[in-house]
Amino acid sequence: MKRCIELAKQGAGDVAPNPMVGAVLVHDERIIGEGYHQQYGNAHAEVNCIDSVKKEDEHLISESTLYVSLEPCAHHGKTPPCADLIIKKQIPKVVVGCRDPFIEVDGKGIDKLLAAGIEVQQNVLEKECKELNKRFFTFHTKHRPYIILKWAQSSNTKISSLDNKRIFISNEFTNRLVHKWRSEEASILVGTNTTLLDDPELNVRHWSGANPIRLLLDMNLRLPQSQKIFNDKSRTIIFNAIKHEEKNNLLYYQLKNDGGIARQITNTLYQLNIQSVLIEGGAKLLQSFIDEQIWDEARIIENGELIIENGVDAASLKNETLISSENIFSDSINYYQNPNS
Repeated sequence: MKRCIELAKQGAGDVAPNPMVGAVLVHDERIIGEGYHQQYGNAHAEVNCIDSVKKEDEHLISESTLYVSLEPCAHHGKTPPCADLIIKKQIPKVVVGCRDPFIEVDGKGIDKLLAAGIEVQQNVLEKECKELNKRFFTFHTKHRPYIILKWAQSSNTKISSLDNKRIFISNEFTNRLVHKWRSEEASILVGTNTTLLDDPELNVRHWSGANPIRLLLDMNLRLPQSQKIFNDKSRTIIFNAIKHEEKNNLLYYQLKNDGGIARQITNTLYQLNIQSVLIEGGAKLLQSFIDEQIWDEARIIENGELIIENGVDAASLKNETLISSENIFSDSINYYQNPNS
């Protein structure tokens, strides 16, 4: 199962909104096939695993055990049901990492295998398999995207100067890591003031991978169209209180200007099938998600060598649990989880 998880991770950034899945076929303690879900809309892990079996080993398939990190699907989506393929290949035993919470599956794949007389062992490394697809599980069980908060602050917990002079807080190596984070999420969210001050393009130019969908909260539509966020390089959604319209790669989505902004945004993203969001600021926007208790992870970068006098205070977490820390030259990064999410 550990090998299944290793394989599954190779699909990161390429299979969403589908989950990352790995599969391994074992005969008499020897791996004869392995595969993972490589691209959204293409073959699933079980198919790639079975297809990888060498011709001289094909006769062993019906005597082997299939390990798969997530319950095999039982419905017709963009590909045929994997449970049907397993039954067709007469695989006698399947070891499943965890159950699939997606309503079209949710036990149906396991039931189909059992009905066919296949032995099914469940919940092997269940915690690790769920962690692998925490975005997918959050989306389908809590009906909202997985929320990651991120900001950079000085050693005295300021995120910018009051005079709006741009200050580069994190170093160039940490910036590359941030672009890696962007490539791993479906979308990225910023507020009006951050966009006015930094004019970000919100892409992954310092890393390889797909650009996230750009999300902007601009309730009064104050930003000029000359801002980089309005270029046509990525899909962009502008949350506002003025209008609702779509043109080219821009979607203006109207919200109610009566509080609960974080909840409105996450409800909308769920409707749009966007499974994860990296929120990069500013402080007011980040704090709104914290105050409404709608966040799962926080990644706080601190430059220990920088002091910003007369600066803007960073957001402040509540009831957070520190998971891990790392140092990248002058920067330290603390990773937190919300134990109540």
